[in-house]
Amino acid sequence: MRHMTKNTTITFESLQLIQPIQKALSSEGYTHPTPIQAQAIPLILDKRDLFGIAQTGTGKTAAFTIPILQMLASHTHAEKGKKPIKCLILTPTRELASQIGESIANYGKHLKSNHTVIFGGVNQFSQVNAIRAGVEILIATPGRLLDLINQRIVSLKEVQYLVLDEADRMLDMGFINDVKKIIATLPQKRQTLLFSATMPADILKLASTILYKPATVEVTPTSSTVEKIQQTLYYVEKNDKKKLLNHILKDKEIQSALVFSRTKHGADKIVKELIKANITAQAIHGDKSQNAREAALRNFKSGQTRVLVATDIAARGIDIDKLSHVINYDIPNIPETYVHRIGRTGRAGESGKAYSFCETEEIPNLMDILKLIKIEIPVVTDHPYAMTVVAYTKPKADSKKAKPAGGNKFGGIRNGGNKSAGKSSGAGKKNEDGNMSGKRKFKR
Repeated sequence: MRHMTKNTTITFESLQLIQPIQKALSSEGYTHPTPIQAQAIPLILDKRDLFGIAQTGTGKTAAFTIPILQMLASHTHAEKGKKPIKCLILTPTRELASQIGESIANYGKHLKSNHTVIFGGVNQFSQVNAIRAGVEILIATPGRLLDLINQRIVSLKEVQYLVLDEADRMLDMGFINDVKKIIATLPQKRQTLLFSATMPADILKLASTILYKPATVEVTPTSSTVEKIQQTLYYVEKNDKKKLLNHILKDKEIQSALVFSRTKHGADKIVKELIKANITAQAIHGDKSQNAREAALRNFKSGQTRVLVATDIAARGIDIDKLSHVINYDIPNIPETYVHRIGRTGRAGESGKAYSFCETEEIPNLMDILKLIKIEIPVVTDHPYAMTVVAYTKPKADSKKAKPAGGNKFGGIRNGGNKSAGKSSGAGKKNEDGNMSGKRKFKR
């Protein structure tokens, strides 16, 4: 059963939510649910298993946390002493886990349900104490949870609700085997919700084994999530990117900018350059301690830091209200990553802008992105670091190098200024984050 209808007349009040949750939503300024919330919440409250296909920024966290809080509130706890874990939410990254924890705290602030967040990279002492004190909702990354299960610190025997969030990312990051081991410790009788932005074969297989007669909710397909975001493209030499970034950030209307770097080392270099230009900036990536990452994100959310520079893995799960700009300092080599990146702005109906810097070697990646999103991105030609661009024709299967072609496939634009004789991207070379810096085969 697939639900695709959007009804703008639906309100949270019409979804028959209990008063404490409605009060919390009202205090957050939320009156109308997003499409996935409007479709998923009634199904979940009806005790259905759910397969949710949704991109970041669609409001999926509230789509599962709100009904779970309501169902937990309806339980009467006969047992005395500490609360057993009734809901388990698995997520791929510590940032996303923390974000879900914040959402539960906000939506459930007038309820008695409690929650805790556990993830690796930090000492387990405080996490263990929280679990031993009793917790109803556990939000966890797979590695740390499996470790605590093996230590017999966590028992999942009374779990009634299981949520797998961003399942495709857990697959990409190599967590699926850990997830399967965790699921094997859960009761057979439970309600299971699985959310994924894409549907690779392994995720469909997993869904078929853990979901019972699920309802399927699909909103905002990959190719259309970008339509509400104002996108702009700059062709620029690699060595001029930092100058272009400084030039763009002179615009005071850019109150906050999330800048994406392909590598951790690159992110640190960008921050140093911005600080030299008297622009407040911090980096967030895998080499930073958890405390440093949380501090950087906190400073960015509060407006103390104007620019946050991130790698893709570190940025997964970052949810920032009213983020005005996303800047792709490096073009990603996986088209879907572009959609995830720019989806950090323009969230929950807000407007957003995304700027992308493209050097010669990145043109093949750009072509793949344009093919996916199926819209033209306007090109800025009057910036001081404009690069001459000739059309690019994708090489044949047996060709090793990209060859320029006559004519122009970028809307007849030929940027004046510097000439570029860039080389084509190499293949099979890993960058500091373990991602492929050149083109790679990516199964979907």
